[in-house]
Amino acid sequence: MNAPAFDQPALRDQIAKGARLGRYILRNVRLDSAVTRTGAMDVAGYFLADVTVEHGRILATTAARSRSIETSDNNAISIDAGGRVALPTFVDCHTHLDKGHILPRTPAANGTFDGALAATRADRVANWSASDVTRRMDFALRSAFHYGTAAMRTHIDSQPPQGDISWPAFMELKQHWRGRIDLQASSLFPIDMARDDAFLDSITQHVVNAGGTFGAVAYPAPDIDQLLDRVFRKAAQHGLNLDFHADETADPAADGLRRIAEASLRSSFAGQVLVGHCCSLAMQEEADVDATLDRVAAAGVAVVSLPTCNLYLQDRRQNGTTPKWRGVTLLHEMKKRGIPVALASDNTRDPFHSYGDLDMLDTYRLGTRVLHLDHPAGDWIRAVTTTPAAIMGLDGRGSFAEGQVADFMLFEGRSWSEVLSRAESTRIVVRNGAPIMTSLPAYAELDGLEGMASD
Repeated sequence: MNAPAFDQPALRDQIAKGARLGRYILRNVRLDSAVTRTGAMDVAGYFLADVTVEHGRILATTAARSRSIETSDNNAISIDAGGRVALPTFVDCHTHLDKGHILPRTPAANGTFDGALAATRADRVANWSASDVTRRMDFALRSAFHYGTAAMRTHIDSQPPQGDISWPAFMELKQHWRGRIDLQASSLFPIDMARDDAFLDSITQHVVNAGGTFGAVAYPAPDIDQLLDRVFRKAAQHGLNLDFHADETADPAADGLRRIAEASLRSSFAGQVLVGHCCSLAMQEEADVDATLDRVAAAGVAVVSLPTCNLYLQDRRQNGTTPKWRGVTLLHEMKKRGIPVALASDNTRDPFHSYGDLDMLDTYRLGTRVLHLDHPAGDWIRAVTTTPAAIMGLDGRGSFAEGQVADFMLFEGRSWSEVLSRAESTRIVVRNGAPIMTSLPAYAELDGLEGMASD
């Protein structure tokens, strides 16, 4: 028997009706074993299930029943999903909401890392008022929410005086979005600023007030090990987790990831450490890679790869020749060692990445193709769900389990091939058991910002 057509409006309306009634059964849903807490999986790693939702929570997940043996449940409406894939809502652990959507007013950006730094710095100085930052961040959050992201960590440019502007703006947005997107923030500043005790004290207070994460860009510096030790000590003193940018370059001499792992081991750091990018690792000799990853595994450091931004920036050439490498890090080698690995959105419509809309399905699709996260797909879906949720300390996020809040997405596709072959713009995002009825914000909303014009 063929699956019923994916009539998105009708299916969404049925789920909404069931949510209003307080109970419904979503039948013939295809769940992935990697993100589903249940023991009954088929050989392909999927579970064709009937999911009962009651008062916004997943009451039961049972093997799907055929129509011939289906029992009646007078207290719930029955909705046939036709074997379509359902996934938990996304967790995006590395973004830059404060930079997002400034591209139209940074015409000097040229697609290079140095050009992005200069263009962003100039725009920050000229335009990043509290109102500007708040409006752009909220615009980005509405997009992410529409696509099915339920938790996010953003880095906050924290060089003076920007930290005093952006951190209060973030805290207001965190409160405004409470219950829709679990927001975290991590400080972002060049590691050499850690030499300044007054600055460290000031930024630490912002992070503590926001319940955030302490982070820096681990650029190469003559005293990098001493600087990292200072950052680790400050984080330990305040019970903060750590989040670094490192090795966003093709230079094989860049070894920030190894040095961060060694600093964690030296300090016996008890918190969570996440390192983003780590591009240079892919350019190093095998012996150096093995030595670094051994230290990373021993330290319990997690790594997040940012395929959209790394593809955009790395190996970009100004002489009209084609790039020759992909810019991503060695996730397969890390995962084999038990190192937690994630994918995340990173930058959107700014000088570090001219495109993107904080759609984690788009990130996962690109990551699958660039990093070969398929044949088999295995449990790589954890890289945008359960693993970043664990990194961010969010219990119950990124998985599909009985007893937890019914936050999930229902796709038209019935397999990974189908889900990842289309943009799935008609996916149904369910929060607290009910489908959201949002639309994407229009870019024209940003036209009124200082210096902003349509690109």
